[in-house]
Amino acid sequence: MTSPFSSSLQNARILVVDDEPGMRNFLVKTLKMHCHMVQEAANAKEATDKLDQEQFDLVILDNIMPGLSGIDWLQEQREIGLFSDAILITAYAELETVIEALRAGAVDFLIKPFRANQILNAVSRSLDNAALRRENNLLRHELQAGPNILRQQDQLVGSSPQIAEVKDKLQRFANIPSNVLITGESGVGKEVAARMLHAISDRADKPFVYLSCASGAVETFEEDLFGRAAHYAQGHGQKEGLLLSAQGGSLFLDDVDELSTQAQIALLKVIEAQRVRPIGASRDIPLDIRFIFATTKHLEPMVEEGSFRRDLYYRLNVLNLHLPPLKDRPADIMDLTEVFLDQMKKDFNIAPPEITSAVRTKFLRYEWPGNVRELRNHIERSMIHDDLEYGLEIPSALTETDTLAAVERRHILDTLQACNGNRAEAARRLGVSRKTIDRKCRSWDI
Repeated sequence: MTSPFSSSLQNARILVVDDEPGMRNFLVKTLKMHCHMVQEAANAKEATDKLDQEQFDLVILDNIMPGLSGIDWLQEQREIGLFSDAILITAYAELETVIEALRAGAVDFLIKPFRANQILNAVSRSLDNAALRRENNLLRHELQAGPNILRQQDQLVGSSPQIAEVKDKLQRFANIPSNVLITGESGVGKEVAARMLHAISDRADKPFVYLSCASGAVETFEEDLFGRAAHYAQGHGQKEGLLLSAQGGSLFLDDVDELSTQAQIALLKVIEAQRVRPIGASRDIPLDIRFIFATTKHLEPMVEEGSFRRDLYYRLNVLNLHLPPLKDRPADIMDLTEVFLDQMKKDFNIAPPEITSAVRTKFLRYEWPGNVRELRNHIERSMIHDDLEYGLEIPSALTETDTLAAVERRHILDTLQACNGNRAEAARRLGVSRKTIDRKCRSWDI
């Protein structure tokens, strides 16, 4: 039979705080049938001790208790680092009590006596609202992070042996909780690989959170990552950091080589302890997160010169995944081109330019120094001008970074272009067999 209550109840972790044994027993018995975990506390001190050890999604709190009232305790906990939502239960419904409860951070309140379905509905509603609030905050964060054109993709595109090897590693890494370091040039698809790793893991139904270590000041970065406890005296509200927003899911830290020394020390503590202490808080909060890191730089020289902590490097470089540049996997160029053209055909509602033999040759001759990002941007421009060759200049001189495979590909493609695509004539000029030219062209998707 389908439950009439929200599915978010199934994974909920709830703390019941009430000095009356009968009410505690009623709440625990009612909630245990629907929730992942329910714990109870008879007073404020017991509740504080449990919060020091566990992370709860929701606190159900009686207002009238011996010693500290529920509202005073809740306000005190907000200031030392309670980020869980709270439902206040009370036998008295004075307006002043309601206002104080809302100021202290309660999201709902119930008047005693109440029935089982009333508390279940209130809990379900609070959990759904919290999930929606977190989803909106993460969406706002992604929008503020910038319009990354690859951000919405969670599947690597390509049929090259290199990308096949990357996909194989992602499958093997998916459900291993170890930290992953993704390396590769800018624009090569590191974030897409991180999203794919999350999407195929057992954390796929939990948040994937992106943060660039290269953006903003140190203070802003740490507040975004660790969060901030509420300080009512200073008028500062509570801010949930991205570490808490990523609970149960994956946190992707891009450009990790840009971390300041101070941020490196703070991040190392979080990784080692799997706990976070928000700024201004006096309580560590347990974490359940898969860490994924990315860098365009070689970290080993930075470790040797002292600009990157050795202990942090060993912590984040447990599983390593390298994405080769686009020029070294030419078979993927046309695969990506077709995907981008199809996407933009839908976005722009216009027919894409034709992929001619000349276009294929030129795309494969070009080195794409900006990798997948440059290819996508070029295709967007070419769609507007209805010409896939628009603005694409092929350098004639070799560079110091050219690989032997890149030199060979360029030479064969130049010869093919000079022969107007005649493979037999190109083979004759190059002094190789026609079969060799055909085999090379197949590997480049020509």
